[in-house]
Amino acid sequence: MQDDLIKVAAANLKKTLPLMLKHQIPTTPTNYAVWYTYVGGQSPELNQTMDRLLQRYQTCPPAQSELLYREFVSDPLELNVRQLRQNLEAMVIELSQSVKDTNRDADLFQQQIKTNFSKLSRLEQESLSLEQVMDLMRNFINESDKIQTSTAYFIDQLQKAENEIHHLREKLEKSEKNSLYDSLTGTLNRRAFDMDIEGLLTQSPEGCCIILLDIDHFKAFNDTFGHLLGDQVLKSVAQRLNDFCQNRAKLYRFGGEEFVILVPASEIKRARHLAESLRRGIEKLSIRDRRKGGTVDSITASFGVAQWQTGMSALKLIELADSLLCEAKRLGRNRVMPITN
Repeated sequence: MQDDLIKVAAANLKKTLPLMLKHQIPTTPTNYAVWYTYVGGQSPELNQTMDRLLQRYQTCPPAQSELLYREFVSDPLELNVRQLRQNLEAMVIELSQSVKDTNRDADLFQQQIKTNFSKLSRLEQESLSLEQVMDLMRNFINESDKIQTSTAYFIDQLQKAENEIHHLREKLEKSEKNSLYDSLTGTLNRRAFDMDIEGLLTQSPEGCCIILLDIDHFKAFNDTFGHLLGDQVLKSVAQRLNDFCQNRAKLYRFGGEEFVILVPASEIKRARHLAESLRRGIEKLSIRDRRKGGTVDSITASFGVAQWQTGMSALKLIELADSLLCEAKRLGRNRVMPITN
């Protein structure tokens, strides 16, 4: 049985690294754990999610890999890390001791069985009394009860560990929303964007574009209609942007009323075309003001589109897009810059 497990592990190991290299995945411990689990088929849900990501992006973006790691591999990295790690360490120690105790009891039971069978083999050779035979059987029963008790305790420990792991996983699922998702709009947040763009520029930066956009006159929405409607504007804009982000384009809330779209393996012409589609889509939004009645249909946004150039850092790429966004604002808002491709 153990030899079979070793063979399976070795086979999975041989598949994991080439597959990671094929999809340009950095060989970090976190990524390796995710892809080893994927290759082993240990989690059908992980495999389904990974297949969808590969189909859309031809890779697994760092932020998504982090989420897969937490959801399916369940390593406690966020929210009360010390307590989670202590709980896991305690479970490991307890289970380890239970395994040792159960193995020791099983070894003793096996030795006792050998001894008793040795005695039984002498029944044909020696004349044992009925009382001696009964003693032998009582030893069998006694040793059998011991191993059953030990095994039952071990199973109980495993059940407790399973319940505790489920509890920890629920905590981690809540924490990941705070760490990589924006709680208001439900989009990926600035932290996720920083992870993904750094990973992309490290692995395959050629053709990488970003679209930075800012909702025009957003402060006026809050001042005129209140923050609740302002939040609704942000949610509606995020939903509209997400609807337009097809293929490999990914949406993030950059901060405040700013959003950013990461467009890998593209070019400035195509990215600008996408930005123009986004601009028109936002322009058509109409939001109902339930408190005061009527609708708000004057929502627009300004865009800056930039493409990575050789030697450019993520910060420089963002600064370039931001300067173009500021130019769009200066020229009257509700437009995409640069004007020409």
